[in-house]
Amino acid sequence: MSSVSTLLEDRGAAFAGYSFAFLDDMAKREIRRAILKGVAIPGHQVPFGSREMPIARGWGTGGLQLTLALVGGSDVIKVIDQGDDASVNAVNLRRLIAKTTGATETLDTAAATLIQTRHRIPEEVMREGQVLILQVPIPEPLRLVERSVAAARSMHAEMDYSRMWLALYEDIVRRGEVSAGAGYPVMVNGRFVMAPSPIPRWDIPKLDNARCLFLFGAGREKRIYVVPPFTKVEPLEFDDYPFDTEHFDGKECALSGATNAYLVESPTEDGGSRWTASDTNYADKVLAGQEVDTQWKR
Repeated sequence: MSSVSTLLEDRGAAFAGYSFAFLDDMAKREIRRAILKGVAIPGHQVPFGSREMPIARGWGTGGLQLTLALVGGSDVIKVIDQGDDASVNAVNLRRLIAKTTGATETLDTAAATLIQTRHRIPEEVMREGQVLILQVPIPEPLRLVERSVAAARSMHAEMDYSRMWLALYEDIVRRGEVSAGAGYPVMVNGRFVMAPSPIPRWDIPKLDNARCLFLFGAGREKRIYVVPPFTKVEPLEFDDYPFDTEHFDGKECALSGATNAYLVESPTEDGGSRWTASDTNYADKVLAGQEVDTQWKR
C-alpha cells in the first residue's frame, strides 16, 4: 500500500491510499475484457460486474468505470455533460479521475485522449486513437417493446427486430412521422440494434464509420457495448419515411454565432429565450475565430 500511496502523492493526488484510478486491478481487467469482446462483436451488450462507485447510480457510474479502467497517467481527460464542460457532474467527475490518476485535464476536444460524455458527441471531429465513453442509463433498445430481459436477449440472438419496426410504424400512423428523439435506435454492422445512449438525433450520423472508438457503459444495468472505428451504423428508417435530424433553420448560437451545431434553448431575463450551442468547447473555438472541423461524414 505504501508504494500506491507514494505513486498517488507523486502525481499530486488527493486520494492517497486508494488504488490507482480508484478501481482494483481485478475490476479493471474484467472491464477491459468486456471491452475487447464488445470490439469483436460491435453493438452486442456484454455483461460485467459493475462496482460501487463514489457517485450515485444514474450519475454516470458505467461511463466512469470504463474511463477508470482505461486511463493512464499520461492521458488527457475531458468530461462533458450534455456538451457542457462546466456542469457540476462534469467538473466533479473530471476532478475524481485526475486526482486518482494524475492524468491531465482539458476542455479541448482535440487535445483529449479520453472523453467521457453524458448524452452528447462533440461537434468537432474526433481522430483515430481518441476514445469517446458514453454514459448509458438504459442499454436495452428493445425495452419499450419487450419488458422481459430473457425474451429481449432471444430477439437479439435471432435478429428478430420485427416488434421494433412495428413500433416505428405505429408511431408514423399515429403522428405522421417517427417521433423518437434522444436515443434513436440504430443498426450496428448490419447485425445488432443498439441504444446509442440518449444522444440527440443530431449526433446519430457521427457514429457511422467514425475514426474514434465509441464505448458505452451502463453501471446500473451492468452492460458494456462498443462501436469500433470504421463500423457501419445506420438509424432504423423506412424508405418513404427516412431518418432526419433536428433542424435549427434561421437560428444561431447567441454567444458565438455558430450555426452548424446542436443548439439548446434557454430563457432570458426579459421573459424571452435564446439559443446557444450545446458543445461549449466548440462555441469557445468559434468565438475565438478558430477553424473547427465538424464534417464527421467523409
